[in-house]
Amino acid sequence: MSLSKILVAEDDKEISHLVQRTLQNEGYETEVVDNGEDALNCIKSFQYDLIILDIMLPKIDGLEVLQNIRQHKNTPVMILSAKGGEQDKVLGLGLGADDYISKPFFIGELLARVRAQLRRYLYLNETKKEDSQKILKYDDLELNRDTYSVAIKNEKIALTAKEFAILELLFTHPAKVFSKSQIFSHIWKEDFHTDDNTVMVHINRLRNKIEADPSTPKYIQTVWGIGYRFAGEEK
Repeated sequence: MSLSKILVAEDDKEISHLVQRTLQNEGYETEVVDNGEDALNCIKSFQYDLIILDIMLPKIDGLEVLQNIRQHKNTPVMILSAKGGEQDKVLGLGLGADDYISKPFFIGELLARVRAQLRRYLYLNETKKEDSQKILKYDDLELNRDTYSVAIKNEKIALTAKEFAILELLFTHPAKVFSKSQIFSHIWKEDFHTDDNTVMVHINRLRNKIEADPSTPKYIQTVWGIGYRFAGEEK
């Protein structure tokens, strides 16, 4: 999995070095520029996962950089500025910034907000990627997310709504292990009870419908002591 890449546009070298060092220590790839013109050139040539942007940049100010970003990209932007008045924040957020931090700031708070923005952005991108894949195939199994149908060797298999939802969840995260409580929370949208065998019952029914030999499952595999996973990768 590739590292998240962050662009820091900040002309105060002491602050930019602090932010860069902190982000790199957390494992993020970080690029630093000290003016708005270089920031725009970088943004045009590379897709960043997050942009940290000072407002008072030389050559092209941060608000103009922000407006340009929002014309072309949905990359999250965090403003980091000494202009911390209410009107400044309203203006920055109104132009499309996702967050606004006033200087001076606590580096721990900055890092927490960076993590929050990346989680949301990367999750939404992953969700869009999954949603774009309407027909999922693995070996003889095919799942159609538009028609809510499943087929083995082109022969349709009748599944209940919950069975389909479980299969779809596992299918869209190949090789990821889900615990029973995670599956229950995803599908039933309720808190899981430790003595609840609902997930196991549905998994068994699902296996009886899609597996040639349910006792030796090919598609939905058990990871003992942890949960279940879908074997292989989508094609």
